[in-house]
Amino acid sequence: MSGSSSRFPGRAEPAIPMPGYDPYDEPTTMVPTEPAYARQGLSGAHAPAGEPTSDLYVPTRSSDRGRKMKVTAPVVPPGSVTGRSLTLVIAIMCFLACLTAGAVWMIKESSDAWLKDISSEVTVQVTPQESGDTDKAVADVVSYLRKQRGIANVRALNLNESADLLQPWLGSGDALKSLPVPRLIAVEVDRTQPPNLAEIGGALGRDFKGVSLDDHRRWQQQIRAVTRSLALGGLAILALVAAATTAIIVSATRSAMASNREIVEVLHFVGATDKFISREFEKHFLRLGIKAGIVGATCAMVVFMSMPALTELLGGGAVSAVEMQRLVGTGALDALGYLILGLVVIIIAGLCMGTSRVGVHRILNGKH
Repeated sequence: MSGSSSRFPGRAEPAIPMPGYDPYDEPTTMVPTEPAYARQGLSGAHAPAGEPTSDLYVPTRSSDRGRKMKVTAPVVPPGSVTGRSLTLVIAIMCFLACLTAGAVWMIKESSDAWLKDISSEVTVQVTPQESGDTDKAVADVVSYLRKQRGIANVRALNLNESADLLQPWLGSGDALKSLPVPRLIAVEVDRTQPPNLAEIGGALGRDFKGVSLDDHRRWQQQIRAVTRSLALGGLAILALVAAATTAIIVSATRSAMASNREIVEVLHFVGATDKFISREFEKHFLRLGIKAGIVGATCAMVVFMSMPALTELLGGGAVSAVEMQRLVGTGALDALGYLILGLVVIIIAGLCMGTSRVGVHRILNGKH
């Protein structure tokens, strides 16, 4: 049968369109297909050898003929497994890491303030004697301490102040008046020329009956031990958060490589190197880590800024707020504390980028 004849007599056979036929062209023309690398968004320095590196010439309809169009498409699509869900998870991890780092820093600053106050003061205790004038004994001890080198200030607490110190344990009432409450003397030492406390304590024990000196060394050791334990606990939490973030990024990288397997294969086919593919994944996860880190750190900053108000609201009033301030300070971070939160964001972003790089290299090396 000739090309002009029809298989059905009296009936015209429909024309078969030529390959590349564009129904919008006037007249019908052959439309060239864009290069393979253009469909993958490669241009400029990433274009394969021999292909044009300028803006891509993609003819469409006759009215657009001659226009140049830029074809840019990310290797990892934004709506893939590495999209909003992963950003939310990384933001939560960064939020927890910032809370932990900020809390450890706040406790460290509070403990340093405690140690500074404790190391600058010592306490002398005068036990009341059955036979003797306690007030005179206190006055004699105060006079002796003021003559010693390295003593900046000496102040004897009265009975009411001593009773206030015992009130949390014994309560308030007339019962304290019948008890032999020890008299306390607060001694402030000169930090530039500290005295020999061991020598002064020994002299007080020899020359005065029922008088002892407490240099607060035992309390300093306990505060250091508690601070060290809390710091180690905070570091352990940060290590767990980093490990969980690493596992999440590794899983997301594998899923992204699997879902974009065809794109990676085409990139290899047109000459893209493993370094280029790895760099594209690094950029994607770096942007994701920075975005999620900023969100998490911002939420942590809001928590720390509102901590004083939350402490007073949930702690039962102003008294509990004052007690909390004595324990951990005001609850707000200083400038260096907020810089630590920024450092956490940088670490999270770097962890995302580095983990994705290692994961992509392992996957690509396993395919070769």
